Amino acid sequence: MEARTKKPGRIPELDGLRVLMIFIVSWFHIWQQSWLEPRVDIPALGIRWSLDFLVRTGYVWVDGTVLLSAFLLYLPLARKGREPLQDIPGFYRRKARRILPGYWFVILLIFFAICLPWNMYGANGPFLVKDLFTHFTMTFTFFRDTYLYSPLGGAFWTAAIVTQGYLLFPLLARGMHRHPARTAVCMALCAWAFRAWCLWGLTEYPMVVNALPNFLDVYALGFGCALLYAELEKTENGPGAKAAFLREDRFRHARHAAATLVFFGCLIAVCELLKVQAHNIDYPALQGHQMIYRPLFALGFAGMILSAPFSVKPLRALLGNRVTAFLAAVSMNYYLTHQTLAVHLKRLRIPYSLSDTPNMVGEQPWQIHYTLLAFGLSLVLAAAITYLVEKPAGRWLAKREAQKNKG
Repeated sequence: MEARTKKPGRIPELDGLRVLMIFIVSWFHIWQQSWLEPRVDIPALGIRWSLDFLVRTGYVWVDGTVLLSAFLLYLPLARKGREPLQDIPGFYRRKARRILPGYWFVILLIFFAICLPWNMYGANGPFLVKDLFTHFTMTFTFFRDTYLYSPLGGAFWTAAIVTQGYLLFPLLARGMHRHPARTAVCMALCAWAFRAWCLWGLTEYPMVVNALPNFLDVYALGFGCALLYAELEKTENGPGAKAAFLREDRFRHARHAAATLVFFGCLIAVCELLKVQAHNIDYPALQGHQMIYRPLFALGFAGMILSAPFSVKPLRALLGNRVTAFLAAVSMNYYLTHQTLAVHLKRLRIPYSLSDTPNMVGEQPWQIHYTLLAFGLSLVLAAAITYLVEKPAGRWLAKREAQKNKG
């Protein structure tokens, strides 16, 4: 694959990381419908290689996408020497233009193409209105019925949590500007206190495991990684005798090799933690363990984020290229649509199955065909939404805002 030329301020390697994380999350959601275990069996050689632990715990990688979002959110300020956010209304408008057109379109698409034709709300009109309103305003995570039982699908919560984080970002950024260490510690302590209350005060955790307070330490780590990356970037690319000295071939190659070892070391560490996570069989234990080990998972993801851009060229080319750039561009709409589409394909019995429960009986080739179709159609739909709705709507809104400002 051809490596991408870096644009100012962009980190192509993180496109590949985003794609990897969202792919594994979507794999988990599709696996929930297919039960197709990813494995390689070669009896003659005594080889049985399974990635069951990885797909079974795919939901954990959502934490990585939240960390990456926090990192990229604070990185522009970190590069400027932690200057506080100046134009707060402009910040909110930019985020709204980026997120809302595609997000609202997906909600309406699912509502009119699936929920209404299949009468998923029945005669419960009040719930229909509440569900649509709270999803449009991204407040559905505050209500048990709209969060856990909405027929619109279960993937929207990540967009809601990230958007709620955007609302707090100006305040958090100001704190990081004035007292970075103190602010990060306070954020982490708030998250741990909330988590302790969840674990010791509750017996089930679906409403709290992915609540915004449970991610405050992940956000703090993302902000801290942005500060550290900005310093590493200066060493790698900045002017000055020290930077020039460190950029000599012997130091540069050693540094790239070390970064590559860190990347794969963190990836292996995350996988080992996932193997432990996969042993939890009941839902409360699974979510409780996820909350307890969330800081460790976040550290592993942080190591991958920080090391990937400084790794050896083949790894950087694998992570940052034209393919990963395209996949990253459509990743949000892919994430929002894939789970609901996968469930609806199975509801329609597409592809056709001989059994009413093909996943339970392990029907082949249905499991393979269904898995490939769910991935493929989700990608096609995401690309269509991104380039026919999201980006044109964003450009139109930006143009309208520019005209308004001129007037």
